[in-house]
Amino acid sequence: KQPPVISLAVVDIDLFGAINETHGREVGNGVLCDLAKSLAAQLSGDEALYRFGGDALAVMLPGVEKEQAFLRMESFRGAYVGERSLPKGPVVAVTVSVGLAAYSDDGMKAQEVVHKANEALYRAKVGGRDRICLAREEKMVTKTSHYMQGQLLGLRRLAEREKIGEALLLREALNDLLRKYNA
Repeated sequence: KQPPVISLAVVDIDLFGAINETHGREVGNGVLCDLAKSLAAQLSGDEALYRFGGDALAVMLPGVEKEQAFLRMESFRGAYVGERSLPKGPVVAVTVSVGLAAYSDDGMKAQEVVHKANEALYRAKVGGRDRICLAREEKMVTKTSHYMQGQLLGLRRLAEREKIGEALLLREALNDLLRKYNA
């Protein structure tokens, strides 16, 4: 059986030092609190938000596969960035960068997953900021497909029985198909 999946996103405010220099530390703290409040509103169940250090926050998403975590964080990032109106403060332009890794896909120890998420965050910053990077250099591409209702029901039952995410099962099946046809 596959180990449980836990995705970890490290979210960092871009050019946070410039925000502090331009508007003062109190406004910078307000931006960080606004980000934390906005992220926390997106979480449910046993998902958790932690202060990661400096202006970074860590989002732990147990049971959420990396692909789904990527889509959720990209949706959040896209909705969050821009002009943020702070309580008792000015309007501040904010963007965020995100590094994303998952246990067990990117590491079997918590330290490995954290390290890979940090590396991905660094690549997001170096790559131009205001983006999400995955722990691996692979690029996620959204592919919309249509399946028969019976196929999806069978996939869901298999995923529940094996305690593996549906996306992981589909990737495994695609890899098997590519190996079969030597593609």
